Amino acid sequence: MELLNVAEAVAREKNIDRDEVLEAMEQAIQKAARAKYGYEHDIRAEIDRKTGEPRVQRFLQVADPIENEFTQITLKAAKKTKPDAAIGDFIIDDLPPIDLGRIAAQTAKQVIVQKVREAERRRQFIEYQDRVGEIVSGIVKRVEYGNVTVELGRAEAILRRDEALPREHFKTGDRVRAYIYDVREEQRGPQIFMSRTHPLFMAKLFAQEVPEIYDGIIEIKAVARDPGSRAKIAVLSNDSGIDPVGACVGMRGSRVQAVVGELQGEKIDIIPWSPDPATFVVNALAPAEVAKVVLDEDSHRMDVVVPDEQLSLAIGRRGQNVRLGSMLTGWDIDILTEKEESDRRQEELHSRTSLFLEALAVDDVIAHLLVSEGFTRVEQIADTPTDELAEIEGFDVDVASELQQRARTWLEENAAKLQAKRRELGVTDEVVELPNVTVEMAVKLGEKDIKTLDDVADLAGDELREILGADQLTESKANEIIMAARAHWFADEQAPAPIQT
Repeated sequence: MELLNVAEAVAREKNIDRDEVLEAMEQAIQKAARAKYGYEHDIRAEIDRKTGEPRVQRFLQVADPIENEFTQITLKAAKKTKPDAAIGDFIIDDLPPIDLGRIAAQTAKQVIVQKVREAERRRQFIEYQDRVGEIVSGIVKRVEYGNVTVELGRAEAILRRDEALPREHFKTGDRVRAYIYDVREEQRGPQIFMSRTHPLFMAKLFAQEVPEIYDGIIEIKAVARDPGSRAKIAVLSNDSGIDPVGACVGMRGSRVQAVVGELQGEKIDIIPWSPDPATFVVNALAPAEVAKVVLDEDSHRMDVVVPDEQLSLAIGRRGQNVRLGSMLTGWDIDILTEKEESDRRQEELHSRTSLFLEALAVDDVIAHLLVSEGFTRVEQIADTPTDELAEIEGFDVDVASELQQRARTWLEENAAKLQAKRRELGVTDEVVELPNVTVEMAVKLGEKDIKTLDDVADLAGDELREILGADQLTESKANEIIMAARAHWFADEQAPAPIQT
């Protein structure tokens, strides 16, 4: 029973299963037996789970013909000890108990220690893999080049320098709270990665301080952080009788101050979340006042117009306020003063009016009417049903038909000119056939000496958007173009390399 008692004690100390310890002991005994009788033999060890008695056996497989005389036996020889033996059966011989010498005992100990350590690491990985997304507390064990190793009871975690708050320094013995954002199983054991800069660290801290968040009455919809400096958190109440911002702030700011204290004084703006993007952006840019919001859903951009005296407040120090607002809402935000917005609108009005004057050969009145009705491109006029165009004040069916005919004629002529220029620049047909690429885009690429699929494939997404115009091409469409251009590189492979943007 001594082996069972030892296995029980080790399993309890290391918090692993007893059978895993016994399996490690069996491997140790097996290794010692093979060292004694010869490594070429198929020798196996087993410990009785009830009595604790170790048993060492040699296995010989019945085979014909024999390929390995140390691990196989002929059918004729096998029938002498087992009359009903058949090809593929095993003949098992019991071997005398192993009397471990000093070296064998040391080897057995090493095997047991190694296997127990592996089992412990496996248990740690499984345990902490389930705890990804939790806040844990530990003691600083050591600090190396700013990277902190934290003792978490039976495991160690890593708080890298870039995951700690700026100007935050730890020394051995300090207690630290952080967010587990990743657990990886590596050769040297499970690696647990912690962070104090992760947006969800702040969200979890609020959940600990605000019971309404823990209970699900208040939801944290989005978090944006500039770690150690400033943060914005958007909250929504599922109970109309509870103010989400007031609940998170707490009586005299007690709840938010508890979070601020943990984050070394990081300033936190708590704002109400809204399903309406414009309203949400206005809230996100607080404390700045917003005069007007113009959305462009295709490019997921938003022009925010503020009074002249609110410009610096809206942008924030080193662009912090608008950057955090953009991170929080997921929209690209451009801040404009009322004067800048007026100038831009006049410029757009002039450029669109000039386009219609040239393309449709109409007078200023008709061109202005089309612009005021929201038309921005000649294609829109060509594709709009005639009866809809005729509904514009001052238009009739004849005028609408004539405008459509002129628009289509101009588009055909313009397309022919662009095709001719594209060929003159040497842009290949394969480039024009890429998804989302127009002839006009191909001309712009040719002017930048980008003429073949390989030329396009060598670009990054932001480079392509810069050439074609960020307002003309979203990031996802730019990446789609580049992936399509790279497809011929991987014709014989399973998958293309990821795009570096």
